[in-house]
Amino acid sequence: MALPITNGTLFMPFVLTFIGIPGLESVQCWIGIPFCAMYIIALIGNSLVLIIIKSEPSLQEPMYIFLAMLGATDISLSTSIVPKMLGIFWFHLPEIYFDMWLIHTFQGIESGILLAMALGCYVVICYPLRHAMVFTRQLVTYIVVGVTLRPVILVIPCLLLIKCCLKICRTKLISHTYCEHMALVNLATEDVYINKFYGILGAFIVGGLDFIFITLTYIQIFITVFHLPLKGVFNTCIPHICVFFQFYLLIWILYPIICTHHLVQSLPTSPTIPQPLYLWDKDQAH
Repeated sequence: MALPITNGTLFMPFVLTFIGIPGLESVQCWIGIPFCAMYIIALIGNSLVLIIIKSEPSLQEPMYIFLAMLGATDISLSTSIVPKMLGIFWFHLPEIYFDMWLIHTFQGIESGILLAMALGCYVVICYPLRHAMVFTRQLVTYIVVGVTLRPVILVIPCLLLIKCCLKICRTKLISHTYCEHMALVNLATEDVYINKFYGILGAFIVGGLDFIFITLTYIQIFITVFHLPLKGVFNTCIPHICVFFQFYLLIWILYPIICTHHLVQSLPTSPTIPQPLYLWDKDQAH
């Protein structure tokens, strides 16, 4: 519980309360059922992909290694979100904001893997004789390490900025289903311009640049395929294109909605009802 202090503010514990989907709190128990079913299907499907690639020696190729990494990242990302989401829907469980680091890190890794797969398709189609020479095991290792470290390095400053700048907040209730950076930052009563600017910059460096590079890569692939006598070579990239559109279109559709929702929440209303302030209790975090 929050502890009252003499100046009228309250010490807030390290655990925030997520209320789920705004306006649908009464039916969230039913909304959780399809999410649970999709989560189980995703776990089974990605696990089968990992087992098949691991057990079949002929699949130990760069493209299949990226596919296996994509499946493992998808399992990690969904496991970081869906169980907590179901806990909010069904049991009204709170969530610790450190989960934000895991969620945004896995999102960045998945985006980087899609970019690596797009580059692999580009080399296979445009320079088929050089594919084995370009995508060596050493290069694949470097790509995997770079794809993993990039979001890790970019997300850590978000946590540091939150710990340093987000000291007083207006509430401990978040109208969201998982711990998202902008939702956490908008709780603050002080100026958090740096947090918002870095959050947008990090999202552009990871998701924005990857989207641009993947789009340019497939434009070049389209141009190359149209000049080939055999158009069927493009069929090898169709599954990846479907994953690409599913991943990025969902982001570009939901992100403006989330930002608009947070902007509306941050606007003052009339009449204004005084709200208690909460302080981050750093001693309770350890």
